[in-house]
Amino acid sequence: MGKITGFKEYSRADESNVAVKTRVKNYQEFTVPLKEKELQKQGSRCMDCGIPFCHSGCPLGNLIPDFNDYVHKGEWKKALEILHATNNFPEFTGRLCPAPCEKACVLGIIDQPVSIENIEKNIVERGFREGWIIPQPPKIRTGKTVVVVGSGPAGLAAAQQLNRAGHTVTVLERDDAFGGLLRYGIPNFKLEKEIIDRRVAILEAEGIVFETNANVGINYAVEKLKTFDAVVLCGGATVKRTLPTKGIDAKGVEQAMDFLTQQTKDIFGNKYSEEKISAKGKDVIVIGGGDTGSDCIGTSNRQGAKSVTNFEIMPKPPLHRSPTTPWPFWPLQLKTSSSHEEGCERDWLINTKEFITNDKGELTALKTIKVEWKMVSGERPQLIEIEGTEKIWPCDLALLALGFTGPENTISSQLGIDLDARSNYKASTASYQTNIPNIFTAGDMRRGQSLIVWAISEGREAARQVDIFLTGDSILPSKEKGDLPSV
Repeated sequence: MGKITGFKEYSRADESNVAVKTRVKNYQEFTVPLKEKELQKQGSRCMDCGIPFCHSGCPLGNLIPDFNDYVHKGEWKKALEILHATNNFPEFTGRLCPAPCEKACVLGIIDQPVSIENIEKNIVERGFREGWIIPQPPKIRTGKTVVVVGSGPAGLAAAQQLNRAGHTVTVLERDDAFGGLLRYGIPNFKLEKEIIDRRVAILEAEGIVFETNANVGINYAVEKLKTFDAVVLCGGATVKRTLPTKGIDAKGVEQAMDFLTQQTKDIFGNKYSEEKISAKGKDVIVIGGGDTGSDCIGTSNRQGAKSVTNFEIMPKPPLHRSPTTPWPFWPLQLKTSSSHEEGCERDWLINTKEFITNDKGELTALKTIKVEWKMVSGERPQLIEIEGTEKIWPCDLALLALGFTGPENTISSQLGIDLDARSNYKASTASYQTNIPNIFTAGDMRRGQSLIVWAISEGREAARQVDIFLTGDSILPSKEKGDLPSV
């Protein structure tokens, strides 16, 4: 490394945020970037450790010490080349990834870990500003055709990799714009949609064909898929989880993803057929303590909610890494997002017992009970309700941020694709191949609800397997095979 003692000399520095009272007035990104010299210092904190555990922490196997070193030296273009060698879309992961690489950083044992995610974002943004990121169409076409179903991060990564191998690639998206959940599931204040558009423009210029409003099995016949030499299904896990709770069908009980999707469509004037879901002037309760719940909190505050409360059925995590999840594992630790900081009440170990309505079927309150988790007969922990802890909460809008149970089975049922025990599309862990030889699957559709960084990794690995299926070999790199490119 260029500065071996950098981790001793410099403390971790993160981006700051625009003040809450200002940022909640709009839906724009609100981070304040560090100065270039400060970013170089952050790159200098990388320790030149003997075994960089950040490699194993990152599902993509990003060459983190290498690009950190080039940032330290101010050689941003070389840093970008290294970053792009393993990650097709660092502008997405640099904004949205929970950074498992940082949780595995060796420096994190004794100090704050290297700010890998922020460095990553700044590398790619520098690349776009300088004009270094340009279309790179393949020099030779193989004559093979591939269709990718779904334009989320898994689908886009698979498409770009297959196009680089020289195949002719078509991407089908059932919505009116590309990006999957990046487009309508992630609020604009976390990812402005121009970030997606500029990358899709690069992919189009490289020769990939994109089609919107193509819902396979609904308005796009599955028979059309058979005209391609290979099919890659990257439709994601989109079946929303619900609750078996009295009053769940009340007016005012809404799925979080429907709420978030509508808000983003409103920003860009895109139409939707459902009745408007609004938090303005309402007592909002968000059920679910994950990232989607956090996004609902931020959106509710921007819409002008009267109050925002967040329920989580699990115990409150510790402020610091739990001994049950030691380094370098992903830590059990309290996460406070920028949306939480914007204002909400958070409650743990609480279960919703009833959605209370008026005589018009409109939601007016929630009935809850406190719970605890206990080991029963040495088996898995069971949820136990605590008698006498019932409470009524005023509520006009309840948002269910409970995640997804798996992918929709429209395509699998029409094509005869096997499902696994968790209702995901069943595919070989080595080849990503379904029971139909020329049909592959990747991302959340194959592995279940997961992270954006895992989706990109899945798309890349599946593309390599499709390339092998079509040509007998592949020039595409693979983290699983340990043959990442040298740069």
